[in-house]
Amino acid sequence: MARIEGITIQNYRALKNVTIGKTFEYQDGEPLPSMMAVIGPNGSGKSTLLDAFGFLRDCLSDGVEEACERGTRGGFERLRTKGATESIKFELYYRESENERPISYSLWINTDKNGRPLVELERFRQRRQGAVHGRPYSFVDLKKGNGFAWAGESTGNEEGNEKVGVHLDDPRKLAITSLGNLTEHPRIVHFREFLEGWYLSYFVPDLARGMPMAGAQRKLNTRGDNLANYVQFVQKEHPKRFDAVLKEVGRKIPGIQKIDFKKAEDGRLLLQFNDRGYSDPFYAPSMSDGTLKYFAYLLLLEDPEPAPLIGIEEPENGLHHQILGPLATEMRKRANAKGGPQILVTTHANYFVDALKPEEVFVLSKGSKGTSSVQCAADNKAVVGMVADGIPLGSLWYSNHLGEGNP
Repeated sequence: MARIEGITIQNYRALKNVTIGKTFEYQDGEPLPSMMAVIGPNGSGKSTLLDAFGFLRDCLSDGVEEACERGTRGGFERLRTKGATESIKFELYYRESENERPISYSLWINTDKNGRPLVELERFRQRRQGAVHGRPYSFVDLKKGNGFAWAGESTGNEEGNEKVGVHLDDPRKLAITSLGNLTEHPRIVHFREFLEGWYLSYFVPDLARGMPMAGAQRKLNTRGDNLANYVQFVQKEHPKRFDAVLKEVGRKIPGIQKIDFKKAEDGRLLLQFNDRGYSDPFYAPSMSDGTLKYFAYLLLLEDPEPAPLIGIEEPENGLHHQILGPLATEMRKRANAKGGPQILVTTHANYFVDALKPEEVFVLSKGSKGTSSVQCAADNKAVVGMVADGIPLGSLWYSNHLGEGNP
């Protein structure tokens, strides 16, 4: 499973210049862990950080102009850090697997003379085969849609490689949109598949209460309105995993004995929950937000073919505080399992953070100029020492040892 080792974001809203983890431009950082939580007070940039990952994925699927306009982003000038004149810039540093050479992907976005967003620069870099140290070489380098790409698995004048000129008709589309479909560019194909596979959860319980049309769906969508379809798929294709989720839900939410679905006469699906002591089931519209959300998260974590990156914003909303620690533990267990996803969570919940390690927690704060900075909790030696002495990390955050705690 591919892993992100680090990312640099520049001029993206409050994230004027933020790096988490290790990149080619910032080699002093530690590679990002499989499980990570981003904490900080309201307005510190947590949602913006998660949205930056979604923006990269949207740039691939829709092009940079539509990505800038999607949702509440409001266009390029509202996305670019206030007062900044330079491009919005990203550097994503990742490995296809533990033994593969790391790859750096850079994307710069600016505007043309008419104010429309375009791809100013797109570049892939990687060290040559057999090189452990030294600077990386570009195997894709485009400026405003023009440049070159090396075919094959390596870079330079090695057997089987060929340097080809690239000209894109639309400078608002990423090169990986087209090159990522060509077998002669396997590294770009793999990166495209990696980026397309990211899953960002903005679960809305009210939407999960709906009655979608019948039909099993193998993935839960970002807002959860196909939860009944996803249940249908998991129950049929992975019954043991489904039973494991039911047992866990029953342990954490007293009374739930069985979760099933019912097909209505018009072909729609309705989730039903059998509660201990009642002969008739309750249906999803009657269940609490917390029950639906906890069930959906556990089901998501049991996916045998998970997304390479799962991002979840504030999973604590609607959940009892005693569930949060076990949920964090379950997420870490799944993230660290062989073939598991990399999980990124933004949270305000100190009970969730209590279950994590300093190297898994990143603290965002906003300075007097309105831009954000980030620090890994593991870089605070005093905090690491107190955790080693048995003080939970979330309690240290609550008492302002990790910057501002919960208001």
